[in-house]
Amino acid sequence: MYSKLKIFTGNANLRLATEVARLTGIPLGDAKVFKFSNDNTFVKINENVRGADTFIIQPTCYPVNDNLMELLIMIDALKRASARNINCVIPYFAYARSDKKDQPRVPITAKLVADLLSAAGASRIVAMDLHSEQIPGFFNIPVDHLSSMPIFARYLQANLDLSNLVVVSPDTGGTARARIMSEKLNCDLAIGDKRRLGNDDKAEVLNVIGNVKDKDALLFDDIIDTGGSLARMAKKIAENGAKRVYAACAHGILSGKAVENIENSPIEKLFITDSIPLGKEKSRCNKIVQITIAELLAIAIKKIHVEESLSILFR
Repeated sequence: MYSKLKIFTGNANLRLATEVARLTGIPLGDAKVFKFSNDNTFVKINENVRGADTFIIQPTCYPVNDNLMELLIMIDALKRASARNINCVIPYFAYARSDKKDQPRVPITAKLVADLLSAAGASRIVAMDLHSEQIPGFFNIPVDHLSSMPIFARYLQANLDLSNLVVVSPDTGGTARARIMSEKLNCDLAIGDKRRLGNDDKAEVLNVIGNVKDKDALLFDDIIDTGGSLARMAKKIAENGAKRVYAACAHGILSGKAVENIENSPIEKLFITDSIPLGKEKSRCNKIVQITIAELLAIAIKKIHVEESLSILFR
């Protein structure tokens, strides 16, 4: 059944790819992916992939452009080696927040990246927790959009007391996402009201809509970057009387002073997935808890290969 299934990875998240391969029972494919001294990326597939159903596991995390180029070149290498299908498993999709023309003379970079992947020869995209629902529509090839919500819900139900919990969306844009999580956890919903200032990831927290007084609050978002906005929202929630503050974000970019911002905030625990590798320095922060998505990706890969529905993964 799986004789034509092959899994490859670049250098973006080798640990996650290795665990996914282990769970599927398919060893990682033999590929060389490295840089020459002139900064050019080189890829060589060291095994026969003719007629194979291939999957490349490669989040486009830091260094974003290097990892994106690795992915594009791997697609081209597999296409020229006559792979039947080239499925790109992109747990974290960079440039996703550049998904609309919200200022004069700015690009829609998420659409550009979608075009690059299609032009390179990708057959299918498997992504997780894309920043907005329109991004799958940027592609002219099938997109399977997975969600980490069931993984978070099961983990939180097993590890937190949810009897006094309220899920808080950090802003109005994430309300739908937070509402689904509140329904899964059977708890109340509150919404942060903030105003973004310019393009430097700074935002002013104006208010919290909903009751958080004497509650345990869970800030729920798709991405944590520098952590500044999340830390400010956590402080506002605490000032409004919340007993405890937690946060859960699918993608832990944690750039700049993110760890310092989290350490100095009222957030007791920050739950993130391993869509992006954490790194040794960040893993030393005892507030950060990383939850694996390896099983989710392994099941998705096997189901896509045998052409089964993925609906079970959203329960």
